[in-house]
Amino acid sequence: MSFPTLPKSIAEIDVTRWQTFAPYFAELQQREITTETIMQWLQDWSQLTALLTEAGAMIYIEKALDTADTHKEQIFLDFLEQVVPPFKSADQALKERLLAAETAVDGIQDLDLVLRNLRNEADLFRAENIPLQTELDRLTNEYDKITGGMKVDWDGEEKNLSQLGAFSQDKDRAVRERAWQAANQLWLGKRDELNDLYGRMLPLRQQIAINAGLPDYRAYMFREMGRFDYSPADCFTFHQAIEAVVVPAAQRIYERKRQRLGLECLRPWDIDVDTSAAPALKPYQGEDALVQGSLNIFQQVDPVLGRHIATMAEEQLLDLDTRASKALGGFCSTLPLRKRPYIFMNGVGTHDDVQTMLHEAGHAFHVFETADLPYIWQAEPPMEFCEVASMSMELLTAPYLTNTYGGFYTPAESARAQIEHLESEILFLPYMAVVDAFQHWVYTHPEAAVDPAACDAEWDTLWSRFMSGVDWSGLEAARMSSWHRKLHIFQVPFYYIEYGMAEVGALQVWRNGLQDQAAAVANYRQALALGGTKTLPELFAAAGAEFRFDTPMLTDLVALIEARIRELEVVLEN
Repeated sequence: MSFPTLPKSIAEIDVTRWQTFAPYFAELQQREITTETIMQWLQDWSQLTALLTEAGAMIYIEKALDTADTHKEQIFLDFLEQVVPPFKSADQALKERLLAAETAVDGIQDLDLVLRNLRNEADLFRAENIPLQTELDRLTNEYDKITGGMKVDWDGEEKNLSQLGAFSQDKDRAVRERAWQAANQLWLGKRDELNDLYGRMLPLRQQIAINAGLPDYRAYMFREMGRFDYSPADCFTFHQAIEAVVVPAAQRIYERKRQRLGLECLRPWDIDVDTSAAPALKPYQGEDALVQGSLNIFQQVDPVLGRHIATMAEEQLLDLDTRASKALGGFCSTLPLRKRPYIFMNGVGTHDDVQTMLHEAGHAFHVFETADLPYIWQAEPPMEFCEVASMSMELLTAPYLTNTYGGFYTPAESARAQIEHLESEILFLPYMAVVDAFQHWVYTHPEAAVDPAACDAEWDTLWSRFMSGVDWSGLEAARMSSWHRKLHIFQVPFYYIEYGMAEVGALQVWRNGLQDQAAAVANYRQALALGGTKTLPELFAAAGAEFRFDTPMLTDLVALIEARIRELEVVLEN
């Protein structure tokens, strides 16, 4: 059997049938592996994986673009049920073949970490987990359907959660509260449904861990996510540093906001509003304006990065505006066959949307910068560094936000936007600690966590530990169940501390940029181009950062942020 010619586009094939892909896997399974044939064998397997991965990515994107389209949902479910299970088994067989012939790989550059990761994946694989993972994927889709379908009548117009969120920055406090309460009622109205959904997910995850011979799902996920460079104990050290350094800084931000708003106390609907007397920031109207402004900014950061965004616009790889039935959130998906990224988000014209675009563009740049790596596995960086790519770009673009460079703001508005973003860097870390610590508890206490009341109580305990400065009196039910609102908890468990670790890395990249912007950007791009061929500490070092999350590091970075905020406030005063 000779290796069939792979299609150049998923448009040429039926991606919902395993038979579409099976002959390629069968040929690779039978082909002899020698030192002479290994590179072509790896190249063919890599291309086949890229084809199937891109098929899955596009099916998910199409489903997310319209959660009410039952045809797209069925294609997604067919792929999950008919293609993913046999793919996992076939892929496992190829991993075992490669690892059995590991001596044939000697001398191939930058494959050491790829082999380590494949060895870990092969060791973790259990055939009996495939149907459990398929069922979890189905339940994950249920979360999108529940949350994507939430909507409310607002003065005769239908508004989804993303659109209601835009009112969180309205200068009229009554409008902010009304929007917050409307969204809160939507979430509370789905409380039982979401509790039931989570209750069905947890036993499946625990069983997957048991099947793999591991004590709990946390141990499983640390292996599954390839966390070779840190442990749960390191996460707790990070939490403690946040509690010692960042929580007090967050309290200072909230207190300044309370005073500037002239309030006795901050309520949940007060935390996002700009305290300036100027109108709320409205940087753009419509997707085209967001794309053009972003392109102008990236052109200033680095012309190559600007060209990347232009390519995405030309190839229709951007869907940035919110609309009815569109899934919540924003993401950048990799299309490895084309070696292109795809950005999905729910823009409504706020500064948060600008930050989301800058963030997701950082992920997109990672895809472009790794395009020359020969094998798909080399172009898969650890998640902690993927988020350095995105969070660094939020900060490296700051000098070019003004309309002087074709950006979105006047100099005064840019200063306000930067202050808002730098404050969010501080305010995010305590929330990240709540989400991460909550999941450590959930998956090491599986018998307790199936009780929604126990989950509410643990979440509330962690909230009290990390999230002080806002008055939730009379809103306790909303606060205790607000873990429902974090999709990562339902859909990608344990994927959240990456954001915190990456923020520490990105702030160091930004610190370098304050001294030498061009050098910082050059190091950033060089680090991105390494993909997954280096360890986390090595990737951080290549970007000019240290991989550590202790109290001294956070003390230095918080001090830098607060000093920069004071400088920007002088700009506003003048």
